[in-house]
Amino acid sequence: MSETFTYTPHPHAQARLTAGPPKVVDARLNLHGPGPLARLNAKIGLRITVLVGTMWTAYVFTVLALISAPSAFGSGNVLIIVAWIAQTFLQLALLPIIIVGQNVQAAAADSRSQATYDDASAILVESQQIQAHLLAQDAQIAALLDEVKALRAAG
Repeated sequence: MSETFTYTPHPHAQARLTAGPPKVVDARLNLHGPGPLARLNAKIGLRITVLVGTMWTAYVFTVLALISAPSAFGSGNVLIIVAWIAQTFLQLALLPIIIVGQNVQAAAADSRSQATYDDASAILVESQQIQAHLLAQDAQIAALLDEVKALRAAG
């Protein structure tokens, strides 16, 4: 055979294997930068999000909102009642509940992302094995062709 195939791995494949899957710290660096103030801001923001994003916080905020309910309803003023519902109860109660829901969705997205990363890694390994198999076949075919050429030349 006059031409042989030379396998050249894509540079991204090695870079991906070296870097591994994306991590929270990578996202933090992209959003806030590498400095100490950026790390502090990210740490505070993450801590508050984790703290507020629990159902226990939702229960506490609901109780806190309900403390002012008798005053709002006792006023008899429709505007004050609507303002209490919209600005006090809904905002205080829904904020942590929404964060809890987002955390559940983020965990599911992280699981899907990890599964995709694992699948891509498996496909890369499988592709390399297929490439090695094809190279072995090429060598066998080349050897057979050389034998056929030798038989023709001798015959």
